[in-house]
Amino acid sequence: MLNVNGVAINFDGQNLFSNVNLQFLPGNCYGIIGANGAGKSTFLRILSGDLEPSKGEVTFDPKYRMSVLKQDHFAYEDQTIFDTIMQGNARLYEIAQEKDALYAKPDFDEEDGNRAAELEAEFSELNGWDAETEAAKLMQGLGLDSNDMYNTMSTLNQTEKVKVLLARALFGQPDMILLDEPTNGLDAKAITWLEDFLIEYEGTVIVVSHDRHFLNNVCTHIVDVDYGKIKMYVGNYDFWYESSQLMQRMMRDQNRKAEEKIKELQNFIQRFSANKSKSRQATSRKKLLDKITVEEMPASSRRYPYVGFTMDRELGKDVLTVSGLTKTVDGVKVLDNVTFTVGRTDKIAFTASNEFAVPTLFKILMGELEPDAGTFKWGVSTSQSYFPQDNSAYFTDTEDSIIRWLEQYSKDTTETYLRGFLGKMLFSGEDVYKPVQVLSGGEKVRCMLSRMMMFGSNVLLLDQPTNHLDLESITAVNNGLIDFKGVVLFASHDHEFTQTVANRIIEILPEGGTFDRVTTYDEYLEMRG
Repeated sequence: MLNVNGVAINFDGQNLFSNVNLQFLPGNCYGIIGANGAGKSTFLRILSGDLEPSKGEVTFDPKYRMSVLKQDHFAYEDQTIFDTIMQGNARLYEIAQEKDALYAKPDFDEEDGNRAAELEAEFSELNGWDAETEAAKLMQGLGLDSNDMYNTMSTLNQTEKVKVLLARALFGQPDMILLDEPTNGLDAKAITWLEDFLIEYEGTVIVVSHDRHFLNNVCTHIVDVDYGKIKMYVGNYDFWYESSQLMQRMMRDQNRKAEEKIKELQNFIQRFSANKSKSRQATSRKKLLDKITVEEMPASSRRYPYVGFTMDRELGKDVLTVSGLTKTVDGVKVLDNVTFTVGRTDKIAFTASNEFAVPTLFKILMGELEPDAGTFKWGVSTSQSYFPQDNSAYFTDTEDSIIRWLEQYSKDTTETYLRGFLGKMLFSGEDVYKPVQVLSGGEKVRCMLSRMMMFGSNVLLLDQPTNHLDLESITAVNNGLIDFKGVVLFASHDHEFTQTVANRIIEILPEGGTFDRVTTYDEYLEMRG
């Protein structure tokens, strides 16, 4: 249905990728993966027609409809939620607007009547009479109250707006759906609903995502943006990952064997080239040597930071006791009688239907907020490091470079040490002198993780640490927390991350108290239905 022929994109004289030839067919879901900056979102913009390629063309039959997830969350503030969703089918919305304008005319005449009849026929053909029902189902599936359908977008918070724009992209049975990070900000229920929707969807889905579990569940193909090229593979993310690792190992083994053969031939030639009786053999081996090539492995754009947390002090028996914590924020009780005790081997994933519950709890535990009621007590042997969901306060009102910013948190302030540390977090060369104010979201997250790693704390609190990170960085953080010997208290929307790190789940309940189980995340989801 959608064909990519010889596509290249050039920025500042350099090709981001070139000679891309792909075909996207109905009934398949294509996951686009690659490191930050590799060109995933750029490629998606080319597919959607929002960006012209430097070379080549993208063809899509105009009789079909393509729907794209919009990223401007404040573009529809004065519109109702229903109108915003309905605009996902632009033609249907256009007909509805024209119909309403015609029927509102005080001097409605015969010509208007004929035009209205035409519009009504097309409106019915596009399932316009079911539009409200469909919009309500989409809202409910994503965890929104369909009774709010005729409220304006300005009444919604950021997370709710994201959900409405996702509903807009899914509305009206489009033939092709293009989604850029659709799971960002969604809770587990909404992500599961979206997975089910896409699995049952009969059209073509092309999605950029850093959520490994999501990619595994919905994708039939993986589109890998790397080496300045874009290649398509059959299978989900895990299948692609295992296959790519196998190919890399095979290439390395092949190169190693070739290098060994080259050395063997070179040694023979060196030993016997001056020996007349052996000169013919030496000459033949030289010809053989000329034919042997070592495949140069392409330099991948994927870069894995090193994330490792060490403890300066072992934990004692008492870690944390929380008793009856209660807190109201903006008139809403987000914590109500929250009580739990943390043990020295716990890695606890916190979850809640109210998006402010976990951030509020963590801020209280770190002394940034006072509870309305209840108490908490850290054990005397504990030391805490905190990764907040919103890290902007750490980077505003400063003109520091990365290296100077990190220096304030380091016991060793020598440039050699700081450069070595930053190199592990993928900041090298002149990068260390970049002002922190101009860093991307992912770069700021790596700075915050570097800061945490320097403290040597035995308790880590992390609120959505995978936001803004690419798959490689998420994997590094994931592995770092699995290997950490201390206590981890965290919240994450990344299913795979939570499943592999947590050994206990605490859900903060809206009616008060908690649902607390020593279990895996998958088992918790099964328990909670």
